[in-house]
Parts: sequence; C-alpha cells; structure tokens
Amino acid sequence: MLKGEVATFERPTDSGGTLTCAFCPQCGSRIWHRRSLSPDNLSMKAGGFDEPLSLAGAIHIWTEQRLDGVLIPETAEHFPGEPPD
Repeated sequence: MLKGEVATFERPTDSGGTLTCAFCPQCGSRIWHRRSLSPDNLSMKAGGFDEPLSLAGAIHIWTEQRLDGVLIPETAEHFPGEPPD
C-alpha cells in the first residue's frame, strides 16, 4: 500500500479458524484475506494491483460454488471448498 489505512472484519471459517478480511474504508473494495490457521499466507485480490499480473498459477477455491460458465484449467490446483490449512 502506498497510502491510507485498511479496515478489517473477521468471520469464522469452515475449518474452525478465523478469516480476517481487509478492505478500503472509502470504497469497500477488498484488498486481502488472511486465515488464522495459516497466518504466513496472504490472499491478495488481483484487482488491487496497479499493474496486470499473470494468474496462470492461481489456485481456485470454492469451485463447488462457481458460476455457470466459469472454466477452470484442468492443470490448475483447485479445491471444492475452503482449502486445508
């Protein structure tokens, strides 16, 4: 982040931990998520970057709930729900 502060909220996860969600308090855009059971991992929202990035190595989560027409590459790592910690 270059300036400003983030606001956060927390919610319980299916695995018994807590998910901390950071967002812009001005516009509400989500910036990142962090799970309490894997605090060293930060899930950044791709739309929050100034420069386009490759999503070729992206991990797909909650695929059981994906929208019709969303295609996941066969070689992509994916999870039907919340990934294990």
